[in-house]
Amino acid sequence: LCFSALPALFKEELRDEEAKEGEAVTLHCELTKPAPVEWKKGHTALKPSEKYKMRQKDVTAELVIHSLTQSDA
Repeated sequence: LCFSALPALFKEELRDEEAKEGEAVTLHCELTKPAPVEWKKGHTALKPSEKYKMRQKDVTAELVIHSLTQSDA
């Protein structure tokens, strides 16, 4: 018996969010099955910090960006 597991896909993709400079914004995505999510800005992987908070539960992943600046667009 041989089978290959289907990859996790985006069930609900990211949507553009509007927020004011200095505020925080939360981005959400939903996957078709539980899988680790890596958040990136361009080619740079984001790491948890005072600015970036990442949460994941089952198939839902969330990124909170604090103290928004123009460069976060």
